[in-house]
Amino acid sequence: MTEPWPDLAGKLVPGGHVLPVRIYFEDTDFSGVVYHGSYIRFMERGRSDFVRLIGIGHTGLNDGEHGEPLVFAVRRINIDFLKPARIDDLLEVRTLVGEMGGARLELKQSVLRGGETLVEADVTIVLVSRNGRARRIPDSVRARMDEAARD
Repeated sequence: MTEPWPDLAGKLVPGGHVLPVRIYFEDTDFSGVVYHGSYIRFMERGRSDFVRLIGIGHTGLNDGEHGEPLVFAVRRINIDFLKPARIDDLLEVRTLVGEMGGARLELKQSVLRGGETLVEADVTIVLVSRNGRARRIPDSVRARMDEAARD
């Protein structure tokens, strides 16, 4: 069965993923400029749709499809706000795979408007068990991330 909205989750691109985002009133402050916290939400959506499209959905991960039940957790974000976005802008959230350690994954994320970079972020994510303990990245997850980084 095909998905009724196939582009809703963005698309895979070489090295990662792109998610389109339109700016609505709720994303902005009183002046119509995007509130800084909104970028965090946009990037979370990008990461979630990226892992879903490469076959590591949050539900399956939590159900133990890759070993014990696990969840992704953000360990660190280093973010640079370069230029503002405004109401009605159409943005792209890009998520690219960076370095992968035993228990951590580095992602490079950016938010662009018409090819112009507005926000850049280095994001470290880890997998944790239900009791909140960090776990090594399972081989099946590692293989899908490696494949996404190459494609």
